[in-house]
Amino acid sequence: MIIYIGADHRGFYLKETLKQALRIDGYELIDLGNAESDGGDDYPDFASAVAEKVAGTGEEVRGIVICGSGIGVDVVANKFSGVRSALAISADQIRAGRQDDDVNVLSLAADFIKPEDALNIARVFISTPFKKEERFSRRLGKIAQIEGEK
Repeated sequence: MIIYIGADHRGFYLKETLKQALRIDGYELIDLGNAESDGGDDYPDFASAVAEKVAGTGEEVRGIVICGSGIGVDVVANKFSGVRSALAISADQIRAGRQDDDVNVLSLAADFIKPEDALNIARVFISTPFKKEERFSRRLGKIAQIEGEK
């Protein structure tokens, strides 16, 4: 599985922590920035780079986006057709999002989450499969229809 990851200056250090741990776990991570902690950067640049890579791809691609509140990167990622981003605060929440909603981008709030909790959430996000039950697939079809109408 390929995991694209990106963060602005407020999420930079959490991104670096997650990258290191997830690579040790054996995952392939592609860092789409920022390459340094730059207080002048803008979260839409990194969230859009990740979302663009995830949009319309299969189950073997996921994205992680990080900013201070997590809200900005989540809003940006959800502007891309085929992206289902969720701002998660617990492993149980993201597990439900993966199983029921096939969430393919995880948004994290670096200012409001401990690194060890973020790592646990990320691991659950990566390892939890979509249930593919008819009701869940039907709902995703309705979301795709809405995206096509906009």
